[in-house]
Amino acid sequence: MTVSNAAYHHPTPLDTRFAPMSLPAMLERSVRAAPDAPFLHFLGRTYSYQQIFAQAQAFALGLTELGIVKGDRVGLFLPNVPIYAAAYYGAMMAGAVVVNFSPLYSVEELSWQVGDSGTRVLVTVDVPELYKTAKKVLDGSALETLVVGSLADQLPWVKGVALKLLKRSQIADVAYGGEGSAIRRWNDMLADWAWTEWLEGRAYPLPEVTPSDLALLQYTGGTTGRPKGAMLGHDQLSVNAQQVAALNPFGNASSEVFMGALPFFHVFANTALLNHACVTGASIAMVPRFETAQVLATIQKYRCTGFPGVPTMFQAMLDHPDLAKTDLSSLKVCISGGAPMPGPVHVRFEEATGVRLVEGYGLTESAGVVSANPYDGTRKRGTIGQLVPGTEIILLDKENPENLAPEGEPGELAVHGPQVMRGYWNHPEADAGCFVERDGKRYLRTGDVARVDADGFLEIVDRIKDMIAVGGFKVFPSVVEDVILEHPAVKEALVIGVPEEYRGEVPRAYVTLNEGATSTGEELAGWLNARIGKHERVDMVVVRESLPKTMIGKLDRKTLRAEVL
Repeated sequence: MTVSNAAYHHPTPLDTRFAPMSLPAMLERSVRAAPDAPFLHFLGRTYSYQQIFAQAQAFALGLTELGIVKGDRVGLFLPNVPIYAAAYYGAMMAGAVVVNFSPLYSVEELSWQVGDSGTRVLVTVDVPELYKTAKKVLDGSALETLVVGSLADQLPWVKGVALKLLKRSQIADVAYGGEGSAIRRWNDMLADWAWTEWLEGRAYPLPEVTPSDLALLQYTGGTTGRPKGAMLGHDQLSVNAQQVAALNPFGNASSEVFMGALPFFHVFANTALLNHACVTGASIAMVPRFETAQVLATIQKYRCTGFPGVPTMFQAMLDHPDLAKTDLSSLKVCISGGAPMPGPVHVRFEEATGVRLVEGYGLTESAGVVSANPYDGTRKRGTIGQLVPGTEIILLDKENPENLAPEGEPGELAVHGPQVMRGYWNHPEADAGCFVERDGKRYLRTGDVARVDADGFLEIVDRIKDMIAVGGFKVFPSVVEDVILEHPAVKEALVIGVPEEYRGEVPRAYVTLNEGATSTGEELAGWLNARIGKHERVDMVVVRESLPKTMIGKLDRKTLRAEVL
């Protein structure tokens, strides 16, 4: 797909190409430029680029002393805490491949992915729930070493002492051992080295890490069966960070302060927060997990300028009584990704806060980001914006992906660009259905149905796997969801297909209501069915207290389907 320069609204030209780097080199460049600049703000304590780099290098040396060699896998089972950044970049300095694990994983989920990836070392913190899960995986899998960091040590001194003295129940009783133990303290893993010697150019016994090396295994949520690990290289990750940085029209990028509520283990945060900040020298005001009051207080305290999040985060801010009294004047833009942004939420958020909210789009297999609406100037609400620089797309026929979609018709979005993954870890058979070759280029099939307008703005219509077959018609769940979300009583909505003997499937809507609303499912079904096509009509609307969400707060149609069918 081509877009004229006149129609492209991001500040960097669409045909811009970026030089790939290794992520350690990317961090080192920012450290040399401004070693004392803030990198991470965490619950009142600030870590400079120099401090994170020093910990990362020390951890890298500690890993080599442990026997980790280039290509080995090091797993991170961490919430948003400062040692995440040190472990992430440090493992890569040692030549290892990082494997991200959600801190919400069960023993079974974590154990399976540790085994599938061949993870040798796992890093976690002494939060009881995390440690207990990690310890069981250590005892029951091929995992060799568990490294445990102290949460108290990462807090400001007063908070750390209070946690140790007054809240002992919030600290796990870790079974540390001596030399050679399978459970190691984070601090004991940090090999001694001197900052001044690094500045003087002392060489350390670490392998050469190049942009072409594998950097990260990022497991997908898995639409069917077991999740698969997307293989992302240093080149894909470093270029995508630069592509995201190229969207900033506001000037001095190093002065930006990002609200870090997205979990770092997720690919969206990995690119849009961690690596984005690192490549520009910006800082992140991070919280361990999303709690609305804490996020609002953090934005105000650190004068955050940008906030990448998911729609449910912005909905939660709208619902919180502290929103009206929080100073959000520092925020230049909020970026919503991970799931479609409901139109009513979009409008209400901008009206309530005065902050521009733009939608973007990406996926695990694209290192995080494919497109976004411009942060300033022309944007189109309800679309996922325009491609980030250096990216190309085609639309494939929904029924036969060997062909392009008919001109002007929606089709399966397929992406070509330097950020697209290399393939799935140990699943070459999955790659065959995931990529399509056209005109000598390899395109990633996203499974999302999209349309594109004359200005190159993309709109996601739905997912191919989520389409409901009603007789001979295809129904897009998102179309029905968009309509029912217009009802003033409805807060959230998911539509799935349920079996029906005559038509095969029929749409059914599941909703939650706004506070104080009393509408019944029967009333909502009548209201909805009067506003949509005959083939789209739902058999019922089910009102629920809550709808299932993924680990980053995205409404989860897959889990709902498993619950009710």
